[in-house]
Amino acid sequence: MDRIELTEIRCYGYTGYLPEEQVLGQWFEVDITLWLDLAIAGKSDAIEDTLDYRSVIATVQQLVKTSKFSLIERLATAIAEAILLEERVTQVRVRLSKTAAPIPDFGGIITIELTRPSEVRKY
Repeated sequence: MDRIELTEIRCYGYTGYLPEEQVLGQWFEVDITLWLDLAIAGKSDAIEDTLDYRSVIATVQQLVKTSKFSLIERLATAIAEAILLEERVTQVRVRLSKTAAPIPDFGGIITIELTRPSEVRKY
């Protein structure tokens, strides 16, 4: 299956377990992999035959900026669910990284990765 990968989508958001994370916020980085059939677009060269990834980037940015979840697992799930509303996408992988977690003596990055298939659609 074909894929589109969108990497290093940086957004400032307010998701976090600690109260100050939901007030002060922090930077997040999101990588998205979309599985979909790109055969028609590969022949037609027409944007309407593919997924306009600008809309996916805007969706990710909006969710990160406006959500105030306690867990990044919930934010990653919300991103996956929103992207899967696009009928062309058959599966999505979301990698959501908290680039500066407020953990004493920890300078690393925390990343959640989840992969979700689209629901079987009944017409």
